[in-house]
Amino acid sequence: MRRVIWFADLRRDDVGLVGGKNASLGELVGHLGPAGVRVPDGFATTADAYHELLATSGLRELIAAQLDRLRTGAPLAEVGAAIRAAVLATGLPAPLVTELVTGYDTLAGRAGRADPDVAVRSSATAEDLPEASFAGQQETFLNVRGHKALLDSSRRCIASLFTDRAIDYRERLGYDHLAVALSVGVQLMVRSDLGGAGVMFTLDPETGFREVVVVSAAWGLGETVVSGQVDPDESIVFKPLLKDPAVNPVLSATIGAKRRKTVYAEAGLTRTVDTTPAEQAARVLNDAEVRRLATWAVAVEEHYGCPMDLEWAKDGRTGELFVVQARPETVQSRRRGAVLRRYRLTGTGERLVDGIAVGQAIGEGPVCALASPVELERFPTGAVLVTAITDPDWEPLMKRAAAIVTDHGGRTSHAAIVSRELGVPALVGTGRATALLTDDQEVTVSCAEGAEGHVYAGRVDFEETDTDLSTLPTTRTRVMLNLADPAAAFRWWQLPADGVGLARMEFMVAHQVRVHPMALVHPERLCAEDRRRLDALTDGYRERTDYFVDRLAQGIALIAAARWPDPVVVRLSDFKTNEYARLIGGQPFEPVEANPMIGWRGASRYYDERYREGFALECRALRRVREELGLTNVVVMVPFCRTPEEGDRVLAEMAGHGLTQGQNGLLVYVMAEIPANILLAEQFAQRFDGFSIGSNDLTQLTLGVDRDSDLLAHLFDESNDAVTRSIETLIAAAHTAGRHVGLCGQRPSNEPEFTRFLVRAGIDAVSVTPDSFATVKQHIAAAERELR
Repeated sequence: MRRVIWFADLRRDDVGLVGGKNASLGELVGHLGPAGVRVPDGFATTADAYHELLATSGLRELIAAQLDRLRTGAPLAEVGAAIRAAVLATGLPAPLVTELVTGYDTLAGRAGRADPDVAVRSSATAEDLPEASFAGQQETFLNVRGHKALLDSSRRCIASLFTDRAIDYRERLGYDHLAVALSVGVQLMVRSDLGGAGVMFTLDPETGFREVVVVSAAWGLGETVVSGQVDPDESIVFKPLLKDPAVNPVLSATIGAKRRKTVYAEAGLTRTVDTTPAEQAARVLNDAEVRRLATWAVAVEEHYGCPMDLEWAKDGRTGELFVVQARPETVQSRRRGAVLRRYRLTGTGERLVDGIAVGQAIGEGPVCALASPVELERFPTGAVLVTAITDPDWEPLMKRAAAIVTDHGGRTSHAAIVSRELGVPALVGTGRATALLTDDQEVTVSCAEGAEGHVYAGRVDFEETDTDLSTLPTTRTRVMLNLADPAAAFRWWQLPADGVGLARMEFMVAHQVRVHPMALVHPERLCAEDRRRLDALTDGYRERTDYFVDRLAQGIALIAAARWPDPVVVRLSDFKTNEYARLIGGQPFEPVEANPMIGWRGASRYYDERYREGFALECRALRRVREELGLTNVVVMVPFCRTPEEGDRVLAEMAGHGLTQGQNGLLVYVMAEIPANILLAEQFAQRFDGFSIGSNDLTQLTLGVDRDSDLLAHLFDESNDAVTRSIETLIAAAHTAGRHVGLCGQRPSNEPEFTRFLVRAGIDAVSVTPDSFATVKQHIAAAERELR
């Protein structure tokens, strides 16, 4: 009988012998060790040794009798306690004791130290199988030292096969309790109590996006991360560029609070203590270490042939990194393929409020009306958020909402943009929802009935249908996405889009940065309160301006990576002066304008002495994304460029900051949103590589209608002849010059006829919000068939 086997002699198909966890460690040591993946040495007891124990003193029969009691109504807690007590009272068979002690002494010799500290881990033979994950059901014991502690921990590991949660889990999955064996893994401890530890996934665990490795890290032993006790650091690494030594594939690195850590205590135990302020502010891993771990993770994934969930540890004495566990990822990797959900009302109810529909979904729940976002504790998950208007401070609540209803705002308001990317239905510009809807009132918010949405009393019946995105037709016209929120970029990775036609930089500045760029350059001009807020945000940065560049570059990089290698068109900042003034430290740098919508915005700011230093930071962020991170699919777009000569000045300013058109494949587009862009299209085409029609501003400036006016909403019509003729003129002139033309706007998703017009006019690309992608793709395919 083989009672103990070294990891190096195990392979992943030895699950029945040593359980999933230990079999996987054996696979890592045997096959991935030569590839450079470092795994701490160790050994495992076998299923035979476990069954030998059960044959001692009638233990198997006692366990079977207790399980029979469970099925006849005995309390789970009582049955579990009785079984564990029986296991602990039964001594380990003498041959197993001898082999455990011998293995430990051999491990000590290999490590070059007496009584080495080891981890004693449980590994069930039904654990980590593709059809069921038993991870976390049994116990692990850390900082185990000496023969007595080893034997005691091994017995407790075996008893943990019958924790209440493990018994319940096997009952629910229909596993035979006595057919599952417990293997004890004994592995040299990595002194991560002096360093750090964490987990990493070879896909994004929230969305299933396959092109990244997500590495979480905290100080001390890894249990705080695995159990969710701390807010860890998180780094996102882009797999396609991981092997390119010329670039840094770490897309983002977020510092978590890390307020607690688990360390060694006396007598082989552990304890959890508070971290210092310095530890909380510092990264556990630098970019080079993150990259090394990600490289190992990808090697493991390639070897196993499936997404992986790994645990790692860093030895605080030596700085060495190790992989200490690996198992197949069993949540996102098992979900259905690319599916888009649609909604349709099937019931009726009293209409309470009408407004502009954002998205095409339906949400229901109790009303929670709030005047300010500081009332987070008042807002239950799944409620309908009702408020006057939103800004970035509202986003934590918006993510928890079943639907959003606002008094004010239009299709381009903050609430509209964020709700689209979150996939949450929203009704904006209702006028008086806060006066008509009351707390705890059950309502249904429908955005599935066209451009106008409605709030109905009660919970109205509706149906959901799923569209298999793999069945969407192919089109000559490229269908791209409008994205602004980096946090939602990976959410839409399965959409078969042709890239991103509009990524709004100002949205990232408002959400991820929150500070006016000039305030970082000239903090001496700020009031005391803004200076305090600025210092708090930039704490840990040697140069305040690096904060802006880091945060903006990370946001752009996440969106660019989500659609790699397709083009991602990033629009340079297009704040209006009143919007810029609302950023932290913004007021000293922004004039008060009577009409900011046609004031100091877009291109006119970039070469102006009052903003040039701020524009330099935007250029630094873009250079970092394209050159340091290697995401050369980023296309830069200039908004609100009033004259060709202004375009020359902007291009020269960009080149002065290292963003030279044509260099390293850099394309520069211009927004076509001013009548001058249409009338002088040939001259703009001589300077820029392409056009993107901003239909909202073009309609506003052609018809003289404020696009955010509730009063004039009935006149705001992108299909007006004056607007459509301008679009036709631009497309013809651009194509004559060999230039690309796209359109970014909501009209194609709302009106099939407008989509047909664009296709007839020869548009190259249409960029829409993710929730309307499938609809627009089908409209375009139908329009293209009509033209054949």
